[in-house]
Amino acid sequence: MSAQTNGQFGQVLRSQEGAAGISRWWIICLAVIMIFGFTILLTITGLAFVEKPPIPAQVTAPDGRPLFTAQEIKEGQEVFLDKGLMSNGTVWGHGSYLGPDFPALTLHRVGEAQADLLARSIHGKPFDSLTEEQRDEITALVPGKLRVNRYDAKSGTLTFTPAEAIIFEMSPALWREYLASPVNNGGLKAHLITDPEELRKLSAYFSWMAWASVAPRPGSDVSYTNNFPYDPLVGNHTPTLAFIWSAASLLFLLGGIGLALFVLGRNPSWDWTPAAQKLLPAVPGHLVSPSQGALVKFVVVVALLLLTQTLVGGGVAHFRADPGNFYGFDLSVIFPSSLLRTWHLQLMIFWLATGFVVGGLFLSRVLGGKEYDCEKNLTNLLFAAFAVVIFGSLLCDWGGMVGLWPKLTFWLGSQGWEYLEIGRFWQFLLIAGLLGWFVLVVRNAWPSLENQATRALTIMFLISAFTIPFFYLPAIFYTGETHYTIVDTWRFWIIHLWVEGFFELFATAMVALIFIELGLVTKQMGLRMIFLDGILVLTGGIIGTGHHWYFSGMGSFNMTMSGCFSALELVPLVLLCMEAGRFIKTTENPYAQAMALRYRWPLRFIMSVGFWNFVGAGVFGFLINMPVVSYFEIGTYLTPNHGHAAMFGVFGLLSLSLCLLVLRQANSDESWAHVEKYVRVSFWGFNVGLLLMLVLSLLPAGFLQLGDVFANGYWHARSPEFTQSPLMAFIGWLRMPADLIFIIFGAIPFFIAALKTWSFYIREGAPKAAEPVTENAGESAEGAKQEA
Repeated sequence: MSAQTNGQFGQVLRSQEGAAGISRWWIICLAVIMIFGFTILLTITGLAFVEKPPIPAQVTAPDGRPLFTAQEIKEGQEVFLDKGLMSNGTVWGHGSYLGPDFPALTLHRVGEAQADLLARSIHGKPFDSLTEEQRDEITALVPGKLRVNRYDAKSGTLTFTPAEAIIFEMSPALWREYLASPVNNGGLKAHLITDPEELRKLSAYFSWMAWASVAPRPGSDVSYTNNFPYDPLVGNHTPTLAFIWSAASLLFLLGGIGLALFVLGRNPSWDWTPAAQKLLPAVPGHLVSPSQGALVKFVVVVALLLLTQTLVGGGVAHFRADPGNFYGFDLSVIFPSSLLRTWHLQLMIFWLATGFVVGGLFLSRVLGGKEYDCEKNLTNLLFAAFAVVIFGSLLCDWGGMVGLWPKLTFWLGSQGWEYLEIGRFWQFLLIAGLLGWFVLVVRNAWPSLENQATRALTIMFLISAFTIPFFYLPAIFYTGETHYTIVDTWRFWIIHLWVEGFFELFATAMVALIFIELGLVTKQMGLRMIFLDGILVLTGGIIGTGHHWYFSGMGSFNMTMSGCFSALELVPLVLLCMEAGRFIKTTENPYAQAMALRYRWPLRFIMSVGFWNFVGAGVFGFLINMPVVSYFEIGTYLTPNHGHAAMFGVFGLLSLSLCLLVLRQANSDESWAHVEKYVRVSFWGFNVGLLLMLVLSLLPAGFLQLGDVFANGYWHARSPEFTQSPLMAFIGWLRMPADLIFIIFGAIPFFIAALKTWSFYIREGAPKAAEPVTENAGESAEGAKQEA
């Protein structure tokens, strides 16, 4: 073990005397919120096992003829996943946006078949040949025929209506036709499924989901999916509970904002208070221990994955505008849209998480202040492990979708579940890698636990770091045959709770540590930032996870709790927006100016996170979270509008800011002058490109689609007839300028900056650390400002 100093970072923490005191009420409040939140969330999760729509042992026609079995429903789900159809369309609103909502389209076909049967029975002729008055008469009778639960729980038998039986028997041919041509299905591989048995099982799966969408839950007047999807023909209308708890959510929102403002107003010291000490790191100083220098290649991989993701995302967007023609070439032959969409999501998760891994390793080394023996080698070993998981799983996604290992797809290829497509084998390796990362973080930070002045901050940092591997574990709680409602529950423990909850808590801990190190806040204020953000985020964020489950087969309790508490997710974002001005003033402090100028690009990326947190996660998120809005909106382009703004604008830019911190530390002032211009361009390229992507394409497309849901029903707004209409195709093309700005002026310059830093570091080695300035710190800062 060596006692190498950390240069630029690490001086401030070790210079402050005494413990950073914090009231025990912060700890008590956060603990109570965690206990209460997880009690409710676990209750909702447990109810999912009880309230899920039943899978009948046998489904029969009205004459008793067997149609399909429970096993065929489960195998149909596996066909759906194995062929990547969740990366094409949706089921109960969850999935991709290039294809239809499969159960919604099936249900509407059942409604049309029922109307035709009634028309022939009453008027002796087809429904389409009736007068408008006669059609209205028949349409009014359709819900009464379908909204009856014919499932016998004792025998496990479900008896379909004649219309449901007819559509099930027609469905294999209809889905074969849909899957035949990339032009009609959003760019899937031509003739994706031709096996009659697979088509039959797939039809059984969609028919069962369509039945659960309209059949009343026992003891209730709403269906198992709370009347989703909206389709007046079959009698699916907005449930009363959606109106009630949407109104209640507004009370929670206004009350939460008011209470938070009152508490903060009573405590004006909870502010961006600059550190009072005069020991500041010297402006020309640099990092770096060998293990921190080893992180530069992590950043290169982050930049490479980000660049690749943007190119793949451009391909997915092209399939939306023109699915059958990629500038004269049929792209679906080599890269079908389902594969590109899978890669697009997985690449995002990989580079984002790798950026957080980089930040955790870098800052834990700052906390500990020591370089351990073999630490660089262990860091390099972790890099190799992450590289194997990332690139191995991406290649196996492709191999699974082209059928290289049909019986091992779940383990090696794509599992098919949106956001968690990587094979189970790769998930186990990822969990092992994250646990290994956490062990390194603990080892790096351990010396600071022995220091009274840094113990509390270190404990919070390590607790938040531990949540990263721990809350990924629900990703292995299901298989391809697990009931969809159960899978959706655990999926969003990952997608929402892991990312939007504990990633954010860990990010806050890292940002607080950065601000302390730069002399922008005291240790005590840094701890308050962590606790306050944890309290505010987790108050709504834990229970608010359930706003994804309104229509996934759960009962009223989830909508009641999640509808109210998800509104509180906006409260911390409002406060962050208010605090932005105070933070900017803090950077004007003479002792902070030198650091703020030296690290202006990591800080500017962090400031832009505040903007997108409010706009993307706050405004666009709250827009779609209320039950009454989500009922009509889920699965429309308003969902990726929120997703892009929140995922990249918040977590993506924060991940990149941590990477920039490493790049800045690994460069001398002379070499940074050649790198900084690329970082400056990338900052504006990312933010302008993302803004145009939303304003020109996703937002208008979402509102147009929402209007079509109101006018024609959810099935129509998600059908190729609407999504591939000339107007929607034109809006799809409008995304091209935004994508080009994002790629050319955002992703490419950032990649160049990472490569240049890596080249410099390999050629020159680590810059030497400068001694800290203990006298005339203010003059040094002013001089640095004039020089900058």
